[in-house]
Amino acid sequence: MFGRNWWPRWADVAGDPDTEEAGIRRRRRFGPLFATVWGVYLIDPLRKAWEFDDPVARAYTVTVIVAFGVCYVWSYWMLVRGPVQRPWPPSLSLRTVVAPLAVQALLMIAAAVTLHSAVLGMGVYLASYIGFTTPIKPAILLQLILILATCVVPQAIIGQRPEFGVMESIALAGFAVAGVRVILVRNHELFLARKQITELAVAEERLRVGRDVHDILGHSLTVITVKTELAQRLIDLDPQRAKTEMSEVEQLAREALAGVRTTVGGLREVSLAGELANARTALRAAEIDAELPDSDDLPIRNSVVFGWVLREAITNVVRHSGASHCWVRVTPGSIEVADDGVGQHAGARDGSGLSGLRERVRATGGTLTLANRPEGGFRVLASFPVNDKERE
Repeated sequence: MFGRNWWPRWADVAGDPDTEEAGIRRRRRFGPLFATVWGVYLIDPLRKAWEFDDPVARAYTVTVIVAFGVCYVWSYWMLVRGPVQRPWPPSLSLRTVVAPLAVQALLMIAAAVTLHSAVLGMGVYLASYIGFTTPIKPAILLQLILILATCVVPQAIIGQRPEFGVMESIALAGFAVAGVRVILVRNHELFLARKQITELAVAEERLRVGRDVHDILGHSLTVITVKTELAQRLIDLDPQRAKTEMSEVEQLAREALAGVRTTVGGLREVSLAGELANARTALRAAEIDAELPDSDDLPIRNSVVFGWVLREAITNVVRHSGASHCWVRVTPGSIEVADDGVGQHAGARDGSGLSGLRERVRATGGTLTLANRPEGGFRVLASFPVNDKERE
């Protein structure tokens, strides 16, 4: 009713600046309006003031009560101003809490000059404002001070019993509005959390798309480069083969473009069988002897992540290794790509490709190992836990 994140529906405002601004405008418009509804409890003091025989006392009391109501509404209008990101409830500041409470208390004392004990009911307004704008511990202390100042001390001075009925009303008002404040705090925290989750999801999706595009283009452009170099060497020696290589370059370029489009659209699927075929083509173009597993004996589980591992590893073999031989071994729980090249692939081991690959493997419960082979060359091993049935 009074909070800055209560009025708009959370599902509509999170992550949408236009809707969020519209929600702020609605709160600014309806927050003071709902505070005005509380003015119904000022009808009884106004009625008693209107019954005074003395016109001066009547005018004075009515003016003070109206000023009290205007101050109360103005206090909530001040609360709903400002950006939606401002912490809620507002801090115990002079502008938002202390000054409005002091003005309301002074107006209540001014009304007591003519209304006497009939003014005690206005303490409900102070109790509600305290409960709504202050944290729990300060609110309890201020509520006790209010009850003592309105329902106990004055009555004790004149030798009367405390106003237990008014005490109950003040306590219940403070308790109820404090409960509303707690709900608003939780809603505000939920709003900020959902907004943060939305932003993180967008960032994560951008990283995913960037990683996929890097993997696709890195592999395809590497093969295209190798095939183009081969075609240049063969253009005079074997024009027909050079023409075949350039045709394959054109096909690879088209496939890379299609892969980027489908990846951006979230539709691309990578499989181990498909990447084995691509690896065979890439290694042959780079004139690297390859030992690849039979496509009929590939495991079904982890096929997608195995495909990504193979794609990135073969790209690095072709681009960085200087190898003459490459081995690919696949088991139900692992895939290993090894070569007999120069060892640690300069510029590749800690590059964005293997870094993204490490995240993929970790996200699916596996472990990625990058190491030089004792006999020379480099090895990429992705291993995953397997059960006894898969091992058999």
